[in-house]
Amino acid sequence: MTTPLRAPHEIVAPGNGGVGESTLRPDGTLKVRGEFAYASDLWVDGMLWGATLRSPHPRARIVSIDVAPALAYPGVHAVLTHEDVPGRKHYGEDHTWDQPVLAIGEVRHQGEPIAIVAADHPETARRALGKIAIEWEILEPLTDSRRAALDPSYPQVQERTNPARHQPVIVGDVAAAKPLADVVVSGDFEVGMQDQAFLGPESGLAIPAEDGGLDLYVATQWMHNDLSQIGPCLGLSDDQIRMTLSGVGGAFGGREDLSVQIHAGMLALRTGKPIKMVYNRHESFFGHVHRHPALMRYEYGASRDGKILYAEVEIILDGGAYTSATLNVVGNAASLAVGPYEIPNVRVDAYGVYTNNPPCGAMRGFGAVQACFAHESMMDRVAAACGLDPVTVRQVNACSQGSVLATGQAIHAPLPMAEMLGQARSLPMPAPLDISDIRHLPGGASQTTHGEGVRRGVGYGVGIKNICFSEGADDYSTCRVRLEVIGGVATALVHTAAAEVGQGLVTIEAQIARTELGIEHVVIHPADNQVGDSGSSSASRQSYMTGGAVKEACSAVRESLFALAVARFGAYDDLSLVGGKIISQRDGVLATVEDVLGSEVIEETREFHHHRTTGMDPVTGQGSTHTQLALCVHRAVVDVDVELGLVKVVELAAVQDVGKILNRLSLEGQIHGATAQGLGLAVMEEIVVTDGKVRNPSFTDYLIPTILDMPPMRLEILENADPLAPYGLRGAGEPPTLSSTPAIVAAIRDATGLALNRVPVRPEHISGR
Repeated sequence: MTTPLRAPHEIVAPGNGGVGESTLRPDGTLKVRGEFAYASDLWVDGMLWGATLRSPHPRARIVSIDVAPALAYPGVHAVLTHEDVPGRKHYGEDHTWDQPVLAIGEVRHQGEPIAIVAADHPETARRALGKIAIEWEILEPLTDSRRAALDPSYPQVQERTNPARHQPVIVGDVAAAKPLADVVVSGDFEVGMQDQAFLGPESGLAIPAEDGGLDLYVATQWMHNDLSQIGPCLGLSDDQIRMTLSGVGGAFGGREDLSVQIHAGMLALRTGKPIKMVYNRHESFFGHVHRHPALMRYEYGASRDGKILYAEVEIILDGGAYTSATLNVVGNAASLAVGPYEIPNVRVDAYGVYTNNPPCGAMRGFGAVQACFAHESMMDRVAAACGLDPVTVRQVNACSQGSVLATGQAIHAPLPMAEMLGQARSLPMPAPLDISDIRHLPGGASQTTHGEGVRRGVGYGVGIKNICFSEGADDYSTCRVRLEVIGGVATALVHTAAAEVGQGLVTIEAQIARTELGIEHVVIHPADNQVGDSGSSSASRQSYMTGGAVKEACSAVRESLFALAVARFGAYDDLSLVGGKIISQRDGVLATVEDVLGSEVIEETREFHHHRTTGMDPVTGQGSTHTQLALCVHRAVVDVDVELGLVKVVELAAVQDVGKILNRLSLEGQIHGATAQGLGLAVMEEIVVTDGKVRNPSFTDYLIPTILDMPPMRLEILENADPLAPYGLRGAGEPPTLSSTPAIVAAIRDATGLALNRVPVRPEHISGR
């Protein structure tokens, strides 16, 4: 096996922090200093560079394709099309198998891969792409998601029938409840297409092996899911593909789908040489899925005191050309369509559709983000119509432990939503507007205003997000723990396939191992597929699932160690591990771990499964579909220049219940990061698509929040343990993404008096210009 330079290696987790301590991240200093090895840094002698030819058209037939000129170009080693795929020609998330490895006869979205090239220099590979001659028959793209969902006469994007999924949720009797409402409010809402905007572009290295297989070094979120798609397409068995996670420069759902994996593998198998592929920023916008844009219609009826009597909801999610995660995104949007509120009569119709727009799939918040913007906007409308405070109307309808959601799912864990709302409202407000320093004003140093036309607004948002896989999935994670004496020190080696994508998982794994084994020295093995599946680094699930697997594997190692101690020292009851010593409740310290182990090695592998969920009834949507639910409340304070439409977010305050704090430092980082992405969706982030074509595939034109856009935050973190979760924890990385967006938009509404039914809010939406 050839090992590339800067390949992943074991991580020695520093410090002695256990669960609950703010242990520093072992990769943190390396990343700050630019010394961390990302997938794009991989290098091996003799490697070639791969590049991909992509469609400039959102919909077209390939009349003919001639690769001979590219193959004849000096320095080119291979040019491959769909005819060269060794195995299955399609792949896809959730076994949909609807996305071609390389286009077959027709392209269905702009940027669809058509051919791949291997050359001895990246610039040579790119130039060779321009030599490939294609004759096109350009077709009119199908881009109307509402017609795709509701109009049977609308043409189909591919052989599959629209909608990809229609999921109703029905409880009570909406028609009977309508005449009882004192107040009826409605709204049409729209969420634009958001990009994950990870800073590390797609990249990987494929090295052909002597057994005819491959060694793959890739940046991904779920190696075993990748493997289930790569093997059949390359005509290789699972044991012929050895995958190692390389340094991941962010993910947020955008790496759940394949990118370079099959293409690099095809070129490596054809040329017999290592292949490196790295997307540039422009290509990255076409190389991964995005957040589903949404069209939503809501109608609520309420009594005069603000109690909501019914909700009627329609959600249309544009999945683009291929399925990706659309089916599951629809399930999330449907089940969480009315948020964390008790509403006795509900009718939801959620649709996911195919169009010739860019493919959309997983992104942080996964269907719940879109619904949250709509249901929180509706709560503000109910409050206004009833003459109530927006916090009060939320408290009147708030769910709590024992409440039943619209799907019939009972909330089994503490959910102090009403109290959290009260906490958010009672937090100190930021200082009043200071017009003496223009840097504090909307527009900042550009001197667009000196305070004229600037108004302050305050808004609230509540987000509820499912944690772990849902709808009956047998979600599990695997961990292998090895305990031995190395250099006279008891050392635990923790081995999982879980992807560290920047969230701090390797830190948590080490903290759990220290807590369960009572030793300080913990080493994290590089994540690879030589251990059982750990599932995806998504759905805020890894602390819950892989944390649970590490806990159980360490517990098994501990029991084996106790058995060894008993065999050596006699029968004892109630043994414990503290500070590297085995302690008997009766006789005190028996021995150190090193003394007991000697030259022995203890190794245990365990799977951790969460409690089972059920699917959603296809007609009523009823079912206990989610493993866990997590809640965040945001309060936003904004200053708005109502004449120019400029917005400055002055402060964001968050109240979040995390069940159990495993590492406060990492947790706060997750809340800050999630909030920043919610801010981006609220006021700046959108992939602009016209007639199926992306107009802004660059960080010049696709804007993401910088340190100047992100305001100070106040955090109130609560710990109400979930009795079914390891350590009582709740997944925490997604809920703030939900609640921050509607809170900011509510604050802008408060400042301007405008309806603002679409995100991101643009200056022209405020100023009318």
